[in-house]
Amino acid sequence: MKAIFFFYFVTTFLTISVTAAPSVSVSSVSDKVEQSLNWQAEWIWTKQRAGIPNTWVALRKEVTIENLSSNKNNSGSSNQEVIAYISADTKYWLWINGEMVVFEGGYTGGPSPVVNSPRVDDFAIASNKYYDQVDIKPYLKQGSNTIAALVWYYGDNGKKGTHISASKAGFIFQTNVGDTAIISDASWKAKQHQSYQQIKKAPPYRVAAWSINYDARQDMADWTDNAWYLPEFDDSQWLPAKSMHRPPRAPFYNLYPSEIPILNNYGLANCTNLPDSVFPFVSDGKKIKCKLDFNKNFTPYFDIDAQAGLQVNIDSNMRLNTIETFYTTKAGRQQFESFSWMNGRLIEYTFPKGVVVHGLKYRWTGVGSAPGHFESSDDWYTRIWQMAENTLYICARDNFMDTPDRERGLWIGDVADQASYLFYSMDKPGRDLLKKAIKVTLAFSDSETGIFAGLGPGRFRELPAQSLQFIEQGIWHYYFNTGDKETLSFAYPYVHKYLTLWGTKENGLATFRTGHWKWTDWGPQDTIDYDAIQNALYYSALVSARKMAVELGNTTHMSFYNSRIAALKQAYQKHYWQKGFYSSNPNKFKDDRANALAILFGLADTSQYQQIVDNVLLPNHFASPHFEWMVYNAMAIAGRYDDALTRMKQRYAKQVNNPALSTLAEYLPSGGTENHAWNAPSTVLSQHIAGITPTDVGWRTYQVMPNMAHMTHVQQNVPSVKGPINFDIKRTEQQITMNLTSPKMSSAVIGIPKAYFNIGHVAINGQQVWLNGKPNVAIDGVSYVGEDHKYLKFRLAAGSWSIVSRK
Repeated sequence: MKAIFFFYFVTTFLTISVTAAPSVSVSSVSDKVEQSLNWQAEWIWTKQRAGIPNTWVALRKEVTIENLSSNKNNSGSSNQEVIAYISADTKYWLWINGEMVVFEGGYTGGPSPVVNSPRVDDFAIASNKYYDQVDIKPYLKQGSNTIAALVWYYGDNGKKGTHISASKAGFIFQTNVGDTAIISDASWKAKQHQSYQQIKKAPPYRVAAWSINYDARQDMADWTDNAWYLPEFDDSQWLPAKSMHRPPRAPFYNLYPSEIPILNNYGLANCTNLPDSVFPFVSDGKKIKCKLDFNKNFTPYFDIDAQAGLQVNIDSNMRLNTIETFYTTKAGRQQFESFSWMNGRLIEYTFPKGVVVHGLKYRWTGVGSAPGHFESSDDWYTRIWQMAENTLYICARDNFMDTPDRERGLWIGDVADQASYLFYSMDKPGRDLLKKAIKVTLAFSDSETGIFAGLGPGRFRELPAQSLQFIEQGIWHYYFNTGDKETLSFAYPYVHKYLTLWGTKENGLATFRTGHWKWTDWGPQDTIDYDAIQNALYYSALVSARKMAVELGNTTHMSFYNSRIAALKQAYQKHYWQKGFYSSNPNKFKDDRANALAILFGLADTSQYQQIVDNVLLPNHFASPHFEWMVYNAMAIAGRYDDALTRMKQRYAKQVNNPALSTLAEYLPSGGTENHAWNAPSTVLSQHIAGITPTDVGWRTYQVMPNMAHMTHVQQNVPSVKGPINFDIKRTEQQITMNLTSPKMSSAVIGIPKAYFNIGHVAINGQQVWLNGKPNVAIDGVSYVGEDHKYLKFRLAAGSWSIVSRK
């Protein structure tokens, strides 16, 4: 039970003859973004050359506000907000009157390239930039105010395509407080922060960020009562900032509002094994392992007393971690927080012998929160669901990433996997991060061929399998779960153009595309049925694109979709069905991935489901986590819930049974990074065991069709776009009790399982609605839908409902 309590605490705390589509001008699409902001501010930096990689600069501005209460927002009403518009290449930390306002602002990457052009790999491209919108009114006061920013210029794109550097450092700030305009210009003071020293990146370096090399002997009283960002600091010796003119201007170009909000800052916290009571102590020179309650993205902090010139190192327990901190002490009591975030479940501090340690803490940050929750009477499945959610959350930051350790890359196949359980776990910022992944990936596609890259935006490598998966499980699922038609309208032309790159063979199957890399999965390579998988993924993308066109009222391409979908489905059945399973070569392939996709995407006939499960999905365990979750979903669709859960437990046992772990690994049974984004085993638990899934766009309607398998209790909380959905079900031999809280502007069809006993009586909110085989409904907001071999079904309006069924 301890594991359940632990993971429950975590959850509550985390509270994509042929007529091609018209070519898309990315810049013209971007220009449609509302830009009511008239930039008066200027990009600023120090007077030194603004292009030295890994440079940190401190900026200050004193401003007098005569009448704070006179501020008006865009609607003309007063005393609401004071919105500051802020951007940087690359990251910034903001204080107002000495109080931290933004911890790590600025998002890497960019909304779109400046000019459409053919894309090739490793080719430098110019990108527009994002700006943040921050309400700073709570930090302002009448009279004199001090605005201070620490800005970090990466000057490096990294090797995995996440960031596009402007190749020039800069910071911009603009707001209006009543009649007072506060803008970044040459009136600001600027000084390079010399404590942040240069450091080499150790190969193979993949991330754009740098490790920290901080020399406290050159600090500016950081983390003290005399710090440079406080109002009383004397900046008279600082030089004026250098102005680099107003937007839009190269190399920063146009500025567009960020798709996602400022990071959630959970504040400094103690490690679980080092409470306040253990401090102070004297270091013996050995490594100190500071335990986190679960794997997190964090910035480490310490408070020590030391002689000058000693060397301190901070690392994490992650074997493939690429970010470290190297710190040189000054004399006396000193505090420090390393601002280059890293990931881990242990922070490893190494202090020289004799250093007095007064405190060790860390700051946890992330995009939005993860209020979704699942638990059941089987503790093992409660634990794996939470481990999956933890993995999702730490792989969501600047962008969805494959792992926060060695790469931080936006692989769109990983994003598609993440989308499968995103909507059961994360709140609006998580959904917006998926929107960003969609828009950025497509905006940086190749304007001539229509190819969009499997890794972006800075890298351009076509992975056809990931691109096709991204269309169905990324783009379409995003729209279906959010109802965001604007993003769908943006994405659709790219989707259609990409799908026209496939030809068709005389036998009706699609031609095979290798792209830059035909990679499909990390399972044993001699077991991967590439032809069958790509045809299934292409089929799913065609079906999804047709649904997109219907939603947008676009009939232009219907004949293309209809003919290809019909021909491919017939050909798939004719050429790949091998009397018990699907295979392009039955003497070589009996692939669990290909056969799962046949069920998942509707290529298989229902009469074939049981053969597929028995012949392939039960005995053959070839899939990596990238496809494994789809195998479970296919087995559930076939009605083999217990078998799906048994396979999950077999494949993930080594990880879930290890109490030290709180995230899921890159490979099965383990290995690689221990926190890899494509792990989505929780999807089947939410969609098929709890049985909650949308049935209309934007969760206007949804269904609750639980399949408890061997479980006697299941609870699922869904942070839907309409609001929280809270559901639980408990069963005994004679009674099933279900409780559902359904958000406004939605309705649910709930199914009462018939598998456990003959239902004689059903009451909803205490009133009888079913008796001896007949409905008898007289409750506002409740209607009888019907029954099938599995369920009695009732439609419920928004509100709170209690359903009790008995023998």
